[in-house]
Amino acid sequence: MKKLYLILLLFPLLVFGAEPTNYYNAAVGYTEAALKTKLFTIVGSHTKRTYANLWTDFQTTDKRADGKVWDMYSTCTFTFVTNQDRGSHTPECTAYNREHSFPKSWFKVASGQEDSEPMGTDLFHLYPTDGYVNEKRGNLPFGEVGTSTYNSVNNFSKSGSSSFSGYSGTVFEPANEYKGDFARSYFYMVTAYESVVNTWNTSNTNASPHLDGTKYPALNAWSVNLFLKWNAQDPVSTKETNRNNAVYGIQKNRNPFIDHPELAEYIWGNKKGTPWSLTAGIDELKVEFTLSPNPAKDVLNISTDEPSISCSVFNLNGQLLLQQTLNNSEVLSVATLNNGMYLLQVQSGSRKTIQKFIINK
Repeated sequence: MKKLYLILLLFPLLVFGAEPTNYYNAAVGYTEAALKTKLFTIVGSHTKRTYANLWTDFQTTDKRADGKVWDMYSTCTFTFVTNQDRGSHTPECTAYNREHSFPKSWFKVASGQEDSEPMGTDLFHLYPTDGYVNEKRGNLPFGEVGTSTYNSVNNFSKSGSSSFSGYSGTVFEPANEYKGDFARSYFYMVTAYESVVNTWNTSNTNASPHLDGTKYPALNAWSVNLFLKWNAQDPVSTKETNRNNAVYGIQKNRNPFIDHPELAEYIWGNKKGTPWSLTAGIDELKVEFTLSPNPAKDVLNISTDEPSISCSVFNLNGQLLLQQTLNNSEVLSVATLNNGMYLLQVQSGSRKTIQKFIINK
C-alpha cells in the first residue's frame, strides 16, 4: 500500500511535467523585481550547448507525434536531417533551420560571436522553423499585425504594421496557438539573463524594441502588456510542458513561466506586490467536478459547471488509456477497464484536476 501511495504522489510529476521537488523554493515569498532575481539565481546557469548541438537537440525537444519537425512558424512538414537547412530554404517548406525567437542581433556581443554565447544557443528561445519564414521575419519584434505585408502559407504567420497600442513599427505575428509559447520564452530570456539584459540595448544599433535597458522590468510597457495578454490567452499546452522537460534533460534548467505561468503576473502584472507561493496558481487552475460512483463498474458520472471538459484516464504507470470530451454532466464509459485503481484527469483549457477512482466489477 505504501508503494501505491508513493506512485500516486509521483504521478503528476512524471506524467504532467511538474518541476522537481523544491526546485523553486528559493523564490517563495518574493514579488516583482526580487522575485525575478530569485528566479535568475535558480535558472540562470545551465549546461551550454554548441550551435551544432541544436540540430540533434531538436530531435528530442521539437518532435511531433508523427516524428516530424514541430515548426511554430509554418504549416510545413519537415523530416529531421533530410530537410535540414544547408544554405537553401526558398521557397517556403523547403528546409527548416535554427530560429532565435529572441533575435541574436539584439545581444550586445562581439560580431560573429552571437552563437557562441550562452544565450545564443539556449533552447528555451531557439526553435526549428521554416527557413524562408524565418528569413522573412528577420529581427522583427513580435506583435499583432494590423495591415500585413507578408503572410506565410495558409496565413499561419505574418508581418506588417503593428496594431497593438504602444508600438507603431513593423512586427511579426505568430499563430494564435503559439503566442503564449513565445511570450513565455521572452519572460524566460529577460529573467535567465538578468545579469546582462540591461546591456543589450546600450549602444546597440540593433536594439530590441521590446527591451527598456534595465534589469527590471527589462521589458518596456507595451511588450509587458502584449506578452501578458498572450500568456493568458494561450495557456501552457502539453506540447510546451513536454518541451520544458526535454530541455531540462539537456540544459539542466527549466523555464519557470511554463511550470508556473502565473509568475508573470506576480513580476509584471496584476499580482505585483503580492508574495508568490508554490500554490499560487493552483486554485486558478483547478476544475471543479463531482465523480460517481466510486468504485465504479462500467460508467463514471461526471458533473461540472464547465461547458466542455476533456477527460483522460491513466493507469498508475502514467499510460493514457481513455480520452473523451464531455459537455457539462455526462457519462464516461469505462467498461473496457479491468479491476484496479486509475487516475482521471479533467481539463478545461489550461486548468485541470486529477482524481483517483477504482474499478470493481
